Amino acid sequence: MSSEGRPVRRVERVPGAAVDPGAWPDAVPAVAQLLREGLDLPAGVTFLVGANGTGKSTLVEAVAEVLGVHPEGGSAAHMAGADRGRGTDRSGLAGRLRAVRSAGRRGSVFFLRAETAHRFYTYLEEAAHVGDGPPPPHALHRVSHGEGFTEVLLRSPWVREASVLLLDEPESALSFENQLLLGASLAAAAAEGRQVLCATHSPLLTSLPGAHVLQLDERGLTPVQWEELDLVRDWRFLLDAPERYWRRLL
Repeated sequence: MSSEGRPVRRVERVPGAAVDPGAWPDAVPAVAQLLREGLDLPAGVTFLVGANGTGKSTLVEAVAEVLGVHPEGGSAAHMAGADRGRGTDRSGLAGRLRAVRSAGRRGSVFFLRAETAHRFYTYLEEAAHVGDGPPPPHALHRVSHGEGFTEVLLRSPWVREASVLLLDEPESALSFENQLLLGASLAAAAAEGRQVLCATHSPLLTSLPGAHVLQLDERGLTPVQWEELDLVRDWRFLLDAPERYWRRLL
C-alpha cells in the first residue's frame, strides 16, 4: 500500500525537544530510538512486541496523545474519563513528539487499552445518559470483561470508523476464538486503508498475515519475522515440554 494509504506516516521528535538519556522513559532503548530516529508507521497493521518494561505501552500512549487522544483511551471527542483533572502526558514523551500525516488523511483516531476499558465503558454510559455521546453498543458493565471488550472491538462505531486504531494488549481480555476474530477485523481494517498500531504479547495476533512486527528489547525497535519473535520461540518451547519450565520454578 502506498504512503497515501497511511493516515499517519511517522512520529518523530520535535526539533530541539529535550532528551535525557539517563531518565525514564528516554533511557528505554525503544524510546531512545524513537527520539533519535523517529518511528515510521507503515500502512496496515503494526504490532509492537516485547517483554514488560520495553516501552510498548509508553509508545502507544504517546502516539495516542500526539494524535489528540487521551492516554486512558477513547477518541478525540469521547475520552476514557480518567485523569481528566490532571495532565495527560504521563511519561512526558508525547509533548516532545509530532506526527507527520499524509495529505488529506486526517480521519478519526480511536485508542482502546485493556487496563482502562471499564473506565471507558463508564464514560460511554454517562455520556449517552446526558445526550453527550452515542449510546454504548451494549450494556458493557453487565457482561464479562472479555465480552465487553469484544463488543467494543468488533461492533462499535468508534472502532469501525477510525482511520487510525490504537490498541494496548487487547488479547488480555479475549479468548482464543475472539483473538482470531479480532485479527480478522484488523485485516479488514487494513484492507479498507485504515491503520492499526497494537502493543501485544499474543503470538496469535502477531501471526496475522501481512502484519508488520517490531520487537522491542535492549536493541531498541527491530523489524522481526513472526517465526523469529522471542515470544513465539518461548511459547513453542513451553507447549512442547511445559514440565521443563515448571521444574525450574517449583
